Amino acid sequence: MKTFLIIVPDGGVLFEAAGIADILMQANRLQAEGLSQPRYQIRLATTQPHQVIHGQSGLNLLADHRLHELDPYEPRDTIMITGRGSDELEGTAVVDWLKLAAPHAQRIVSICGGAMLLAQAGLLNGRRATTHWHLLEKMQSTYPHVKVESGPLYLQDGPIWTSGGVSSGFDLTLALVEEDYGFTLARDVAQDLVMYLRRPGGQMQFSRYHLQQSDISGPIGQLQNWLLENLSADLSVEKLADRVAMSPRNFTRVFSKETGITPARYVEEARLAAARHCLEQTRETLEQIASKVGFGNTITLRRAFERQLHLTPGEYRERFHCRKMA
Repeated sequence: MKTFLIIVPDGGVLFEAAGIADILMQANRLQAEGLSQPRYQIRLATTQPHQVIHGQSGLNLLADHRLHELDPYEPRDTIMITGRGSDELEGTAVVDWLKLAAPHAQRIVSICGGAMLLAQAGLLNGRRATTHWHLLEKMQSTYPHVKVESGPLYLQDGPIWTSGGVSSGFDLTLALVEEDYGFTLARDVAQDLVMYLRRPGGQMQFSRYHLQQSDISGPIGQLQNWLLENLSADLSVEKLADRVAMSPRNFTRVFSKETGITPARYVEEARLAAARHCLEQTRETLEQIASKVGFGNTITLRRAFERQLHLTPGEYRERFHCRKMA
């Protein structure tokens, strides 16, 4: 039997912990004949002085333990953190306990913002890791020794597993079941719960895109606002630099400093965001979209989607289109 401790922060999204526990319990139920004990012993812990975990929805979970009562030196198979919580003191309590417990655990796992606590504890130094897309830049700037990766639903680097936002924890948990007890059991659990064992269209998390006006003042901000209204124009570095009366080299330096991104990358991301909007909310053809947003042709459009999102424009539309499109 493998022990599985899930540390659940107060004020978070409770369906992460509840769903993960249900997946593990389904692994216990399936093909259980002849087993002398369950495959997983699942325990929930809270950092609160009581055992009630309050969710942001107003619903509550009852924890099995208060974290401070658990011996961090006890050997455990898996310790999972399902978020970072909204209280800094709560996060610090988890970090302090993790520093003591990690050397005695076979596997450390984080869901969503829980990766920030793993990084704070020093467990991600030199390792590949991911977290919710909204926290990726903060993680990289705050913890420069972590090899932060955007996009993947989850990553494994040795005994450390990290995942993106919320439901990606379910994908990660199925992967843990497969690692522990094999493909067949993980597949059967996924099928019984009507889940994908591996999601189609690439294992990616999709960040929101932004098509609003820039709040940067001065020539660069004005250029960004013009650019968003003229995506089909020639937006080469030379043309953009000429528009703000700078040399291409100086323009690239100033633009990158003020926006944190190169002009070429900004243009591609702006065009990609506009294309995503069109795919979600219009019935325009790929040819029309490619021309409208400045990619020129469907080949370039497709390559941008596959490079940035790891799926085709058609697959993106199928997954995210509005039910009542214009």
